[in-house]
Amino acid sequence: MAVKAQGTTDIANPVNLNDPPQPLDEVERKTAHKSTETDESSGINSSGGTGGTIVELIRSNYIGFTRAERKLADALIANYPVAGLVSITEFAKSGAVSTPTVLRMIKKIGHNGFPPFQKVLREELQETLSNPIAKHERWSADAPEEHVINRFAEATFNNLSQSLKQIDYKVFDKIVALIAAKDRNVFIAGGRITHSIADYLFTHLQVVRTDVNMLPSSSSLWPHQLLNMHAGDLLVVFDIRRYEIDLYKFAELAAARDVQIVLMTDQWMSPIAALARYSINARIEVPSGWDSAVVTMFFIEALIAAVENQLWEETSHRMQELEGILNATQRFQKQP
Repeated sequence: MAVKAQGTTDIANPVNLNDPPQPLDEVERKTAHKSTETDESSGINSSGGTGGTIVELIRSNYIGFTRAERKLADALIANYPVAGLVSITEFAKSGAVSTPTVLRMIKKIGHNGFPPFQKVLREELQETLSNPIAKHERWSADAPEEHVINRFAEATFNNLSQSLKQIDYKVFDKIVALIAAKDRNVFIAGGRITHSIADYLFTHLQVVRTDVNMLPSSSSLWPHQLLNMHAGDLLVVFDIRRYEIDLYKFAELAAARDVQIVLMTDQWMSPIAALARYSINARIEVPSGWDSAVVTMFFIEALIAAVENQLWEETSHRMQELEGILNATQRFQKQP
């Protein structure tokens, strides 16, 4: 499912997790008493969903939504998760649908009532704010008696498997087409941790095609890059939890110049998704105080390979020329 920009998330004023839940309106009161029941026909526990984040569940079930339910889902994703942390009546208004439509949509993703749905959203928001110390303490407290390599491998394989189930191959192909289009400049940006991943993509793409630009590590220099951005150009942004305000502000300025945005983010989804034409969500949780970049790197290498194949005639000539330059500089050892 392509994510279209339909609004913006006010990350300067995030939801306070210590605020009391929104009061139940009449529709919620009628359904709240059912929130702990189990839907035996679907095997879904109303308080826990079917696994995965709300965004992932929406993507998995989107094809089965009605038109009204899709409008509501789009409104939620465009302002995620804030749009779902208001009363059910306000949430319905955000998608221009009725409150019964809200209840039908959240039932389809595994929640028998609005209160448990909001509870999961609040838990997800808490996850996006977790720092390395909190993440390490959570993992170490539940660590089984086996080697960390095995635990890490299991978590990584699960991350890749779940991410592949969520990816829309048509969206992936459209991202490849955007990057491969030679009539646009490509700009790449990353944050404090993701800058190195963004640089990996840049290093390869600048061999594959011309007009690829990497934003410097210092965000104070980013406004200079906007001078070279024009309508139709492409900005690839990397932003994982704890989402960075500088990245959001820059993406917002780029979007105002009609620059198309592709977002590489995590399962909870950066607020930049509201500005992005397409997003790829990679699962990142592992038994560590740090988030994993393995799945993100998987998608990056897949994108590089796909763009290279699409532009192979041009790319092969550039590679041959580069090899000549590298040989002239004697950078690498020659085979005996």
